[in-house]
Amino acid sequence: IIVFVRMKLKQLESTLQDVQGFEHPSVKLEQYPTSAHMAAHMLYSIHTVYDDIEGKCVLDLGCGPCILGIGAAILGADHVVGVDVDTAALEIARSNCDDYDVADSIDLVQCDVSQFQCRGGDHPGRSSRLVDTVIMNPPFGTKIQGIDMVFLEKALNIAPVVYSLHKTSTRDFILKKVNEWGAQGEVVAELRWAIPMMHKFHKKKTLDIEVDFLRFSRSTT
Repeated sequence: IIVFVRMKLKQLESTLQDVQGFEHPSVKLEQYPTSAHMAAHMLYSIHTVYDDIEGKCVLDLGCGPCILGIGAAILGADHVVGVDVDTAALEIARSNCDDYDVADSIDLVQCDVSQFQCRGGDHPGRSSRLVDTVIMNPPFGTKIQGIDMVFLEKALNIAPVVYSLHKTSTRDFILKKVNEWGAQGEVVAELRWAIPMMHKFHKKKTLDIEVDFLRFSRSTT
């Protein structure tokens, strides 16, 4: 594996451009692709500002084709675990990991996120690695209400630091809820996510959604 620890932002974005996306995205699972542009900006901030990737065990919950996990491996993560319930998405993820020569650094687990556990060896739905950082782009809960909070609560139960994308309109609710869970949240950046036309019910070529790139942390004591 070639690790570009000091890679510049534009280099990282260019490198991630070739990550294959969903072949048949699921409406119910809200499988909208994380663009190379967005993934690179997320990962670069996490890496350069917070130092939460290099040498760390990184978990990508709802990894899909695994662009965030692959990017983390490129930036020097010690190990990456990608979790997704969709076997078809994981097949694409495996192909992407092979193409980027990071398969030895990334474990892919087929499991409902709500059932995922960090310890337990090789049993399906478990990983024996302790996780330092979660990086994820979870479903927003437009199809399954509350699923965004299921992802977030699971992430905070696993790792001391979590990075995630959420609709800006849910910011106040999310920050309040996380505080009730004994964690803290902060807005790293306000972004505009251009979702391409992917389904028959889409009326526009792209749909712009205001999203927050959030960082959550909890005490490890």
